Amino acid sequence: MTKKKTVVLGLSGGVDSAVSAHLLLEQGYEVIGVFMRNWDSELNGDFLGNNGLSKDKCEQEYDYDDALQVGKELGIKVERMDFVTEYWDDVFKRSLKMWEKGMTPNPDVFCNKYVKYGYFIDKVMEKYNPDFISMGHYAKIIKKGDTSYLALSEDKHKDQTYFLSGIKKEVLDKVLFPLQDIEKPQVREIAKKLNLSVMNKKDSTGICFIGERDFEKFLQNYLDVSKGNFVDIETNEVVGQHNGVSFYTIGQRKGLNLGGQKGRYFVVGKDMDKNIIYVSIGTDNKYLYHSGVEATDFNYLVDKDFLSKVDKENLLVKYRHGETISQASVKFDKENLVVTFKEMQRSLTPGQEVVLYTNDKDNICIGGGIITKYF
Repeated sequence: MTKKKTVVLGLSGGVDSAVSAHLLLEQGYEVIGVFMRNWDSELNGDFLGNNGLSKDKCEQEYDYDDALQVGKELGIKVERMDFVTEYWDDVFKRSLKMWEKGMTPNPDVFCNKYVKYGYFIDKVMEKYNPDFISMGHYAKIIKKGDTSYLALSEDKHKDQTYFLSGIKKEVLDKVLFPLQDIEKPQVREIAKKLNLSVMNKKDSTGICFIGERDFEKFLQNYLDVSKGNFVDIETNEVVGQHNGVSFYTIGQRKGLNLGGQKGRYFVVGKDMDKNIIYVSIGTDNKYLYHSGVEATDFNYLVDKDFLSKVDKENLLVKYRHGETISQASVKFDKENLVVTFKEMQRSLTPGQEVVLYTNDKDNICIGGGIITKYF
């Protein structure tokens, strides 16, 4: 009798990873579920902006209970692994340095790069030496010959390749994405047919593994409040006070507390030296739109041979998570790149990831880098 191949699955306590476990079992794999504990509110001083402190236990403990229950329902082993220190050092401290510079980092990209597809894989390979690693991510693996590529999933709205663009291309040979060819409504349907306890559980939002927070108050746990002026970029008039440049992002409208004005203000720029946030009125004001970005620390998910055959004048680009995908030309210089969009784009944000895809039927992810400036 042929021995079943083993898959270690990151089981989060949510519906996506639960259905992923079921699909893997259906495909004949032996599945081991591992719940990752990456954040400790008390140890990390996460008090301001944390509404979960009023509960009997932290949100992550409830998620762990859900993961254990899913394990019982599906008949798989579930254990917990702790990466609190690793998350703090490689995800959160890295993000804090960027917030301090006035950038808007993407901790989910760092989490996937360093924890989920880094420390987690190393630890489970050492303990279980499985044939494959799996996550409940909406992403696709495409095989071409002996090479594995990351590509857009079937569900373009939920697709998470944007957050996966920083992982090492070498791990793709070991990764399975059970949800790659199905959409979220189907995932809910499967969970309901199985009567899984998490079938109606809401999707998690907020920062990866930290969860929903009052963002400005949350950052005040770690960054000093340094009040300054909101300045109308058109008139150079001071229109209000902010609590610190780091707490706001390009394109932000909510939370500015600039009521009683002629229209809605949006954040359109920052001056760290002068501690000024520039704002402008209107959803479509010209200061929100730019033609391109420069980026650095680009992570290649393809080799040089593949890249040489790509039409660099006609790539697809994401600069935020979601369905928004734009056409652009791209110039590469090792880990740096310049992206020039075919049409003006809204709210290009330093610190966020810019992610490239082939403009063909496969939509293979070429990789991603950190936006340093827009133009």
